[in-house]
Amino acid sequence: MEATAWIVAAGSLVAAVIGPIAAGHALLTKREPQVAAAWIAVSLMFPVAGPVLYYIFGINRVRTRARKLFAEEHIHNGTGPHPSESPAEIAPEYAEQVRISNAVTGRPLEAGNHVTPLVDGDEAFPAMVHAIESAEDTVYLATYIFESNRSGRQFIDALAAARCRGLDVRVLIDGVGEFYSWPLAGRLLRAAGVPTARFLPPHLIPPQLSINLRNHRKILVVDGQIAFTGGMNLGDRHLRSRHPEGEGVADMHFRFDGPVAGQIEAVFLEDWAFTTGDHSGPAPRAKPHETGAMCRTITDGPNEDLDCLAMVLVGAISAARREIQIVTPYFLPSRPLISALQSAALRGVQVDILLPEKNNLPFVHWASRHMLGELLRWGVRVHYQPPPFVHTKLFVVDERYVQVGSANLDPRSLRLNFELAVEVYDRELAGDLARQCRKRITLSRPVTPREMRDRPGWQRVRDALFWLASPYL
Repeated sequence: MEATAWIVAAGSLVAAVIGPIAAGHALLTKREPQVAAAWIAVSLMFPVAGPVLYYIFGINRVRTRARKLFAEEHIHNGTGPHPSESPAEIAPEYAEQVRISNAVTGRPLEAGNHVTPLVDGDEAFPAMVHAIESAEDTVYLATYIFESNRSGRQFIDALAAARCRGLDVRVLIDGVGEFYSWPLAGRLLRAAGVPTARFLPPHLIPPQLSINLRNHRKILVVDGQIAFTGGMNLGDRHLRSRHPEGEGVADMHFRFDGPVAGQIEAVFLEDWAFTTGDHSGPAPRAKPHETGAMCRTITDGPNEDLDCLAMVLVGAISAARREIQIVTPYFLPSRPLISALQSAALRGVQVDILLPEKNNLPFVHWASRHMLGELLRWGVRVHYQPPPFVHTKLFVVDERYVQVGSANLDPRSLRLNFELAVEVYDRELAGDLARQCRKRITLSRPVTPREMRDRPGWQRVRDALFWLASPYL
């Protein structure tokens, strides 16, 4: 009986200590007051379960590198190119956005890149496999989901063959995303002799239970010169030719040939070093073309890059003069993004947001409907694209500036995931993508203020409840 009393006393003491510790951590580290208040309440009301939940879902910051970007190192007077920029002349129409991105990213704007859009896996996967098969030195691949179906095994075979040719081949798969398919692609890769690592996989010993903090980046870099990125995971779901009309997943990926591939490679090597402790890698070697787009990478994540992408997006929206087009599968923008979009519409900028009518995550779709009304009220136009589910991520401003990559416009992408975007300053590409967006709009259904007002009461309550949980979706 005495031993039982000691156990109860010890348990009570632990509960009395860890609850306030978790609450204090939330108070000191959370940036949004409502999120901090919620975790403080949970930790104090449930002194054991609350801190455990906070440990699993609430601690969303990691340190991935020693390098820090200090604002005073990147902000300078004037609107000309940053000292570390390419010597290529920056057109006046780009100067404002270039200054914003210079300050936020700390990376140079690289000229001489050839950029090729690839629609669905039917175009992207053959181009990516061909690049692996043509590689002469290095092949680096990172993905959130790596399915082990037919498409995935084509990549596994190509990577294994590259390894057999003596190339430096490395594959990084997210520690949670890899469980989307069975057998695990990572096991198949390791069995084929391909060096493969898992990014923050959950495990009990040593404790690593974070479900958040996912590596959502999609990267393939070959020989430091050719890179692919966008929103596409690896798997048959992206092959529209193998699915009936209205099924599968529609998406876009992009091929980059030029010095920005070196920036993308550096991001991969940084993630590889964080995951494995291996800091080895080739020196930058990408060569620019005589003509081509100016590009740079933007990294975002719950580390030193927190809020980088959001700041660049708000800056680009503020710099828009005529037209903004946003294509995203998940739309739960932060309050600053909402305000920026509303302000742009009030300035007379035509703001079009294209969302999927059919969403693979219904609760995110419901949450987004709760706040669409306030955007529509101030002139932002919202359109629902017909099936199949559209997973594309595009951001186009004034037919001159494009942002592509892995990030969605929701808290998970902008606050929790490690994401990669590439900004492209090129009128030809921006004009082509803007025309594609306009074509999509003609095929889509406009969302009206009346539709939002006339939702049945039960839908309004459902949407509001899921919106309330949006920081955690």
